[in-house]
Amino acid sequence: MQSSIADNGSMGSASHSNYSIVKVFGKTGSAPAYALRDFLYRNGVPFEWNELTTDEQAGQIGVDNNTDRRLPVCVFSDGTRMEAPSVLQIAEKLGWPHDPARSEYDLAIYGAGPAGLSAAVYGASEGLKTVVLERWAVGGQASTSPKIENYLGFPQGISGAELAERAREQACHFGAEILVAVEGVAAEFCLRKRIGRLADGRRIVAQAAICATGVAYRKLQLPDEERFFGAGLYYGAGAGEASLCGTEPVVIVGGGNSAGQAALHFARLSSKVTMVVLDQSLKSTLSSYLIDQVCTTKNIQVLSNTQVTALHGDETLRSITLTNRLTGQSQTVDTRWLFICIGGEPRTQWAAEAGIIRDEAGYLVTGPDLLQNGRRPDGWPLDRDPFYLETNVPGTFAAGDVRHGSVKRCASAVGEGAMAVLFVHHYLADTYNIPIPQNSKRT
Repeated sequence: MQSSIADNGSMGSASHSNYSIVKVFGKTGSAPAYALRDFLYRNGVPFEWNELTTDEQAGQIGVDNNTDRRLPVCVFSDGTRMEAPSVLQIAEKLGWPHDPARSEYDLAIYGAGPAGLSAAVYGASEGLKTVVLERWAVGGQASTSPKIENYLGFPQGISGAELAERAREQACHFGAEILVAVEGVAAEFCLRKRIGRLADGRRIVAQAAICATGVAYRKLQLPDEERFFGAGLYYGAGAGEASLCGTEPVVIVGGGNSAGQAALHFARLSSKVTMVVLDQSLKSTLSSYLIDQVCTTKNIQVLSNTQVTALHGDETLRSITLTNRLTGQSQTVDTRWLFICIGGEPRTQWAAEAGIIRDEAGYLVTGPDLLQNGRRPDGWPLDRDPFYLETNVPGTFAAGDVRHGSVKRCASAVGEGAMAVLFVHHYLADTYNIPIPQNSKRT
């Protein structure tokens, strides 16, 4: 009977393979099931989602009903069965490295988004013993983008998940270690070593470090937001959920490129896609090529000067309240699919505790921005100014969205990741007399 359930399943792989490594059985609107789908999709793992709509179907896979706490159930191609597995258990089953192979590295990179992957490619290819630590998904927030159309070299566009998978393969080809489901929570600096403390108590020791952790999704700050997360409310573009929405109405909050890309992606199937935009129009936040596509897609509605003011539902989200900021008028909109694309905030409390300078919003300050009236930051120990992407702790760099003043674009993050490695070479040359590779000029 599993096969009959699987016939109604949908593939969720970023690689669009017809072969699924794992079958996931659960209930749509279940936060634990969403977490597994999101993890698998964003990491490019071919999987098959099988929705359990009746208790009879649940019984066929060995649980009591479709709300059983043992759900979701994962069945791997080798026959292994897992009930309500954690992300870490899934990663271990897939054989992904979780433990560092070395006691010390030349370069530790925190975050496997575009900036971190770029740094990994250049660091490993130029001979640095490189490790990358990622708490959730290779590709970061970019991996949720259904289609990136303005990235150099891909005139037909490319999904964020596919771009991330290509970069991961490239970094591993050059010898970089990528550890997934590993989270850094604190940093220490001693004896010219950069030590990252992980959530499980382990330590990563490196001569230099790059923080490329990007930003965490910004929330609506509404009652019941946490309750509905994964059960009708989602953060990011939700590329992996599009096939599950079917023709149902979808609401996307945000007016940036990620929101526009998501709207176009969902509009292929959905009967109606509503974009809720805080500003007067999309012109100040959305690239012109996306504005043209959004405005000419008949089933996309744009509500400007509007915000979500309330969430309603039972076990799952059922409807939302939208309020016009200018008139104060409110309306209730029925939807089971609400996607929040309103930017992000840096997770850098660890940096404040370690003495790394941040700006008022929490972004890491680097290079010339550390200088005050030409004076180096207090405590700076070296007889030179900080390198362009270097923090106020020598040998610790920042790249991509987590950095103060960065351009929030995928291509910019990739460029900063490559540039950061160049400065790492200079730091290692100054500190450890390690020669700078002759091929370290960036292309």
